[in-house]
Amino acid sequence: MRGDLVNLIFLLPILLLSMMAHEVAHGWVAFRLGDPTAKMHGRLTANPLRHLDPVGTLMFVVTYMMGSFIFGWAKPVPVNPMFFRNRQRGMAIVGLAGPVTNFLVAVIVALLLNFLPLSVLGTAAGQLSRFGQILYLAYQVNVVLGLFNLVPIPPLDGSRVLGAFLPPEMYRSWIQLDRYGIIFIILIFVVLQGPFQSVLSGTFQAVSSVLLPRFF
Repeated sequence: MRGDLVNLIFLLPILLLSMMAHEVAHGWVAFRLGDPTAKMHGRLTANPLRHLDPVGTLMFVVTYMMGSFIFGWAKPVPVNPMFFRNRQRGMAIVGLAGPVTNFLVAVIVALLLNFLPLSVLGTAAGQLSRFGQILYLAYQVNVVLGLFNLVPIPPLDGSRVLGAFLPPEMYRSWIQLDRYGIIFIILIFVVLQGPFQSVLSGTFQAVSSVLLPRFF
């Protein structure tokens, strides 16, 4: 399905909505924990354009057309850990909220793919209909967003989760690595691209064998 220009037309709104859900989840959980920053910046909104990062969206398009796994990012929701009673735990909960939301969306879409009549999904001769392809794209995007963001390197959400288990002195040094986040991302995609894609692909297959037994 990758590289299909028609699917790309459907992919972009799916990406925007998925990233919007991811970022709103961060902001909403932070707000519930006492941080009003995202609300004050107008980021607790279902308008996906408020969460759009032009470069991150372009990366989604480029990686889709290149046929590699889909990758990109949205505009991060501002979070101020000074409002949390426990900064490390608060940031971990906020960080986890985004991937968990993507996984919940993926589960809902997977239920549709598993239980809708095959005639609706158009699986004759193993081919999905356009509707089936759109559902699968929504599933794929949300699983990949969830998995990628759980990678425990700054500034990804997984680094926030890992930070909750670090001693306070080490945590202060750990969060300083956020400023070098782009270097870590480049390292993954240039130096470690092959191994990283293998791990991500293998994890995606393992997750899909559970969530999409009809197709895996």
